[in-house]
Amino acid sequence: MKTGYADLPLHGGKAPAWLFKRMKQLAREIAIFMVSEFGTKVFVERFSDSFWFQAFGCLLGFDWHSSGLTTTALGALKEGLKEESYHLGVFVAGGKGRTALKTPLEIEAAGQKTGLDAERLIYASRMAAKVDNAAVQDGFKLYHHVIIFDSNGNWAIVQQGMNEERGYVRRYHWYSGALKEFVVEPHAAVCSDLKVKALNLVAQESEHTRTAMVYLAGEKPERVLKSAIKLQKLILPKKHALSELDLKPESLRSVLIKTYERQPENFEQLLGIQGLGPKTLRALTLLAELVYGAKPSFRDPAKFSFAHGGKDGHPYPVDRETYDMTIEILDRALKAAKMERSEKLAALRRLYKFYG
Repeated sequence: MKTGYADLPLHGGKAPAWLFKRMKQLAREIAIFMVSEFGTKVFVERFSDSFWFQAFGCLLGFDWHSSGLTTTALGALKEGLKEESYHLGVFVAGGKGRTALKTPLEIEAAGQKTGLDAERLIYASRMAAKVDNAAVQDGFKLYHHVIIFDSNGNWAIVQQGMNEERGYVRRYHWYSGALKEFVVEPHAAVCSDLKVKALNLVAQESEHTRTAMVYLAGEKPERVLKSAIKLQKLILPKKHALSELDLKPESLRSVLIKTYERQPENFEQLLGIQGLGPKTLRALTLLAELVYGAKPSFRDPAKFSFAHGGKDGHPYPVDRETYDMTIEILDRALKAAKMERSEKLAALRRLYKFYG
């Protein structure tokens, strides 16, 4: 199953109460049907597919291109499953803004009642957020984070970042079953209309940079700071994506003391250190390049407009089998839902409008 990114126009406002009430009911009915028909693993996995998720949001009642689709659809799912989670074996934690900060507590609560390894899920949640907010610096600041997981420990993460200057949000999808490493090409596929120049420290071609950064992090802070002071005097090429302004010894000192005390063995451990954010990573990246010649990747992870390709065959032909399966599953779930006929017909029209 493909995972990835999707860029959407930034829309304000929120779903009216009458609509959100129906969205909760429909989300619950779809979850109950899919779990009974396919099992919890398949249900969780679907949320890592950006196309399936887009169709799911449209089915619930949102426009395909609205930024609110992500936050409202997942909010409806979370509310709809409140009374069903322990029975179904599927849980939703996190949300928008401050609610996202409660994610670890919500995971722990589920773990205490089910025996789940909460620490593993909390770590996955934290690392996914750290990667997309700091290791991939694409100009989108995270403001929404949700993890969907089952009683067997399978998980999917959907988070969203905002670029206020360009008026867009970007959605990030993760899935435990497709993940090999948190810090090396962690996304199985990437979908986006908006291309940007990004500092991509999880790209395969940033391997040398990651290694050099870990080495710098384990050096005595004063030695690294001396190098930073010397390098500030250099005149960097005009086309360089990082500048001497990223080297601020006074800001680096406290973090370097932490990294030296921790002695991280790899980039994942380095990234996980509390207090190490985007600015420190940029500084270490610049030092790694200027001291060791380790050039980082500035490739935007975004590759395609849609996970299933384009109808004209570009950038590659539509995966018709997966595309049709998406619609079939949601169609069957809707027809099995215990809802009024008029509401089912309205939802079906939304789904097939999206499909067409």
